[in-house]
Amino acid sequence: MYSMTGFGRGEYKEGGIELVAEVKTVNNRYLDISVKCPKIFLGYEDTIRGIVRSRLTRGHADVFISFTDKRPKQRTLYIDEGAAGAYVEAAERLSSLFPKLLNDFTVTALMRQPDVVRAEETAGADEELIAALRGALESALDKLNVMRATEGEKLARDMLARVDAIERSVAAITERAPLVAEEYKNRLAEKVQSYLENVPVDEGRLLTEVAVFTDKANIDEELTRLGSHISQFRAICADELVGRKLDFLIQEFNRETNTICSKSNDLQITKLGLGMKNDIEKIREQVQNVE
Repeated sequence: MYSMTGFGRGEYKEGGIELVAEVKTVNNRYLDISVKCPKIFLGYEDTIRGIVRSRLTRGHADVFISFTDKRPKQRTLYIDEGAAGAYVEAAERLSSLFPKLLNDFTVTALMRQPDVVRAEETAGADEELIAALRGALESALDKLNVMRATEGEKLARDMLARVDAIERSVAAITERAPLVAEEYKNRLAEKVQSYLENVPVDEGRLLTEVAVFTDKANIDEELTRLGSHISQFRAICADELVGRKLDFLIQEFNRETNTICSKSNDLQITKLGLGMKNDIEKIREQVQNVE
């Protein structure tokens, strides 16, 4: 089981390339990937997303890429002729306005002006740089998944402990349920007797009323389904990608518990059912953190 929350950092340092990849993930219903990288990697965003998708299925992932390339490389110089011409015209204008001043504006001085000459790399990311990107990103995802797995184990222990509590409540309700009809029969007989005083109670009518009550208050099916859901929950928790399955299953837990509370007509069972609903809600909150 994996949590959807985690962080991983991967580094590549070799042959003059120093590249760092960081991946941070938080909860999200679907997989959403945001990539922030230098301009040189913009054409490889789909590659980055593809690598992340191969390791994650749910959650919001922020991917950060930074690098320094110290390898010797061929560069070209871009000359902005328009900017250079503007500087020359300004120099000539100033010289005409102040003829007594020495005009020492040279080509060297012109090249020092902002935006006149700009160095540009002749090529984009090469195979070695892309290999460095892949290596650092895979390393970051490995560390991310180690953290997510550790957190997932904690979530699993917490949820399974609450499922154990639900199972104990189901056992208590199962023990209590058969007594409800008998207690209803006794209460009904006492009430009828108090109304009729010395008139004998019609046992047949009394049993009919109890049978109708028992049928309406019967929760055997709900208890059986809850037992099945508990077994399924434990089995699913042994897998890796369980979030969507558990999300659906916990809804079934809630549905059966609501039915038990509405049908039981017994204070003790209702209290047990409300306790189960509290545990179910805690599990539901934790399931939202699971991939």
